[in-house]
Amino acid sequence: MLFHLLVFGAGLLAGFLNVMAFGGSLLTLPILIFLGLPVAVANGTNRFAILAQNVAAVSSFRRLGYRDARTGIRYAIATIPGAVVGAFAAVRVDEDLFRAILAAVLVLAVFGLLTSGRSKEAQGKISRGAQLAALTAFFAIGFYGGFIQAGVGFLLMLTMHHLLHIDLIRTNMHKVLIVLVFSVPALAVFIATGNVAWPTALALAAGNATGATVATHVSVRGGERPIRIVVGVALLIMAVRLVW
Repeated sequence: MLFHLLVFGAGLLAGFLNVMAFGGSLLTLPILIFLGLPVAVANGTNRFAILAQNVAAVSSFRRLGYRDARTGIRYAIATIPGAVVGAFAAVRVDEDLFRAILAAVLVLAVFGLLTSGRSKEAQGKISRGAQLAALTAFFAIGFYGGFIQAGVGFLLMLTMHHLLHIDLIRTNMHKVLIVLVFSVPALAVFIATGNVAWPTALALAAGNATGATVATHVSVRGGERPIRIVVGVALLIMAVRLVW
């Protein structure tokens, strides 16, 4: 009972972080591994929670009047081939290599915060070159999301907010739909290979979905300011974890 309460609490925080910013899986994956799950099983178990989290988030955004499924699906389709390949790679990767890649993600996340400037807030006409660059980025993000997931929201936010100049609220709206779509084939790979611990996955999913619902309301009602604050805090936590 205590085990599943701990997992639910971790999911609650992770779901809030993932919708408002990113980095929730950088909390839940190490916790699942620390609790004794093999790396591949922890990865697959986390995917089920991510799926539940984004179903809840997409539904909440729609209820609050934020919906643009056509754009989100267009971006999401570009991530699916990479996600499938990445998921197959994830179930075969050496555990030490997986941990090394996770550490590298932390470095890149902090570097991205320090080097990315303030983007344009208004959506204007996006050049064909920028659109092609974004589609290429979505394919690569799909591979990364299928492989490790942790921190994928950061990459999506960089692509949409800084390359496509989409405001942060709509960036989050598209982000949760994109992750929802590519999580389906990625999770299918983990299920097919027996890499999901179902009781733990259900407890984690309940926490993620609850946190995601709360975050959606905070994101829409609070505007961009709370999103920027949570993004900054998330990156600070990641930097501290990196040093630690």
